[in-house]
Order: sequence, then C-alpha cells, then structure tokens
Amino acid sequence: MDTMWKLQELSLRSRVLMGSAAFPSVQVLVEALAASGCELVTVAMRRVRKGPTSENLFSILTERGYRILPNTAGCHTADEAITTAELAREALGTSLVKLEVIGDEDTLLPDPLELLSAARRLVNAGFMVLPYTNDDPILAQRLEDVGCAAVMPLAAPIGSGLGIRNPHSLEMICNRSKVPVIVDAGIGTASDAALAMELGCEAVLLNSAVARARSPVDMAKAIRYATEGGWLARNAGRMATKRHAESASPLAGRAFR
Repeated sequence: MDTMWKLQELSLRSRVLMGSAAFPSVQVLVEALAASGCELVTVAMRRVRKGPTSENLFSILTERGYRILPNTAGCHTADEAITTAELAREALGTSLVKLEVIGDEDTLLPDPLELLSAARRLVNAGFMVLPYTNDDPILAQRLEDVGCAAVMPLAAPIGSGLGIRNPHSLEMICNRSKVPVIVDAGIGTASDAALAMELGCEAVLLNSAVARARSPVDMAKAIRYATEGGWLARNAGRMATKRHAESASPLAGRAFR
C-alpha cells in the first residue's frame, strides 16, 4: 500500500505493529519483523531481562531501522505505569508509550479507572500515549478526550488468539473516533487482521499470533497481506447485502424467461 497514516506527527506506511516477546530465537524475531513490514516494535520495559540478550535487543531493532514503542506491560496502577513510561523516555529518548494498566493477572484486562488516570497524566507530561483498552466505546471516547494519540481496543484477551469477539463494539469505536483505532490483543490469524481493517481500524498490533505460530515468518507475511487486503476492501466499499438472490447476468437477450 502506498497510503500513509499518522499518529499525531508520526507518519507511518505499515499498518502492522509488532511485539517482540516469546519468539523462539532472535533470528526468528528479526525475520518475522521483516516479513510483517512493520515499522513500530513494542518492547515491555518491566519484563526485559537483564543481561547481554536484553541489552542487544534495542540495538538489534534500531540498527534495522525499527522505531521502538516501549510499553508498560506488567503495571497494575497509574503510578507504576507513569514511572515506567518516564524511565523509558529517559533510557530510549522517545515520548511514545503503549500504555497498559492491568486489572489482574488472571484476565490481563485493563483497569479502566487506573488506565484513564495514567493516560491523562502522561498526556499532560508530553507523552504520545497509545492506550490498550477494553472494547468499550465510552472508555475509548474518554481516552480520546484526554488527548491520547490513538485508542487500542482489544479483540480478545491477551494471548488468547480468539480473534475479534465483539465486532459491533469495535466498529462503533471506529465510527466514533477521530484518532486512529488500532486493534491490540487477541488476534490469532490473518483473517482476524483483515476483519479488523474492514471494520474501520487503521492498524493492528500483535505478538502471540506470530511468535506462537508454527511458522512465525510465514504468519507475519500473511498478517501483512491480510491487513493490506482488509484496508483495500474497506476503501473499495462493500456491496450492499440482500436477503434474496439477484443474478449478475442481464435478463435482456435471453431466449426464455
């Protein structure tokens, strides 16, 4: 696709954002990222292990031209998330942050109250905030109202691969939002990504669907093409649905009717 989209002042071509966790090896990660065509790669600041491997991850990504999107995975309060974001800005020199404030470890669902509080405070502190949120149109609107650069509703619980469980709510969020909507969490395969785009999303963010596939590189490529296809289909304009059949062949000129 030759159509750019924007996160505030940041212009992007790819509509795939990728995570960097749970890959079988660094080499597979690098190959999968290349196959996906992504430009933004998320890195969990609180879950990076100390040692040579974790220290090399940042240079491995930046040397290949990827922009780092630090995230606050593992945070349970607004204060924790804000501290993590501030550390990421200091260490990586970026005001971008994927904001996650989790309610509990069983569901990994967002805590709406802490999330909204953290989003407001981070925006006021000059961050470009991309919040992981529930598929709730009202909460999405509140996050947009406090100045988030995008809203990122889940398709299904993190790591579940269940796909888009509530397309109606997701489409409602897309129709109401004036900032980009990025599906985050729950995508399991390429058709899920295509559906997200057809519903009106600007992009998809995923990790497990690729990292845990039998062939991560092939799945990354499939996600890339599916996202492009879904975006093209949405902009092409779907035909109107009908309750009864209607032949595409003209009646004029038939020998019998």
